[in-house]
Order: sequence, then C-alpha cells, then structure tokens
Amino acid sequence: MSELPKRKRNRIKDFDYAEPGGYFITICTRGNRCILSDIVCEDRSDNIKNNYTKIGSIVDKYLNMIESSYQNVSLDRYVIMPNHVHLILILSSGTPGSSSPTISQIISAFKRFVNKEIGYSIWQRSFYDHIIRETRDYEEISLYIENNPMKWRFDKFYTEQE
Repeated sequence: MSELPKRKRNRIKDFDYAEPGGYFITICTRGNRCILSDIVCEDRSDNIKNNYTKIGSIVDKYLNMIESSYQNVSLDRYVIMPNHVHLILILSSGTPGSSSPTISQIISAFKRFVNKEIGYSIWQRSFYDHIIRETRDYEEISLYIENNPMKWRFDKFYTEQE
C-alpha cells in the first residue's frame, strides 16, 4: 500500500496571521475554471475591459463586505480575474483585549458566503498568501494587481475562457 503524498504547508509555521500588517492573497477557482470574469480588448488599443460574470459580481459583493464584517480589517485593493482573485488585506491593531481574525478565518468566511449564495463550491482548496514586509513590496504587488487584466494572456493562471 503506497502512502499518500504529503501536502506542502501553505502557511509559515508559528507565524501569527492575525498580526497587523499587509497580506497579498490569491484565491483560485476549482479546476481554474474561467467563471468570474471575461477580459476583452475593446479595440486595437490597449483598452482592456474586465467584465464580471454573475458569479464574479457575487464575489465582488462579498469582497466589499469584508471591511464591514471585521473590525480592524481593510480591503486595500483587489482584482477579479477570470479564474482567480488577487487582493491585499490590511490588518490593523485591535482594541486591547479583543481578538483579531486570522487571514485564514477571513478568507474561509468569504469563500463560504460566496459558495452559499451561488449554491455550490467554486473555490480550490486553500489559498496563496504573501506577507507584505516593506513599502517596495507593497508597491510592486499593487502594480501587479492593477496591471493583471492587461497581462492576462501571460498570467500563470491563464486558460482559455469558456
């Protein structure tokens, strides 16, 4: 009987993911299905339109509810791509004696609410995170998020849209 492969740990061991700071998050759809948006070039220029699908609009709604759902959490910026979402969450210090949610708790709740409204699970298991440690890192990630729709065909998550 062969052993199952060991999953790579996604999070840094012993790091407190409720720690104040910036976090770059990527969440992918199950099977990298292009169900969230449709990226089109409007004409021969570089004018790109990122049109949300019905599911993408639900994702947008719940992303924008993160700030009102959690004290001390702000959604700094995000982009909804055809088969994944990139976002920056900023966690700030809470009031003394209060516990702050972890990044995993926030993302888990977000995915759960989206799935519940849609009626089935659309997300891959887990998510990718990167702890933003300095201003330059933040600026590069922000630019990456902003330019992601224009570079869709070269994105590592790119697949032909359905």
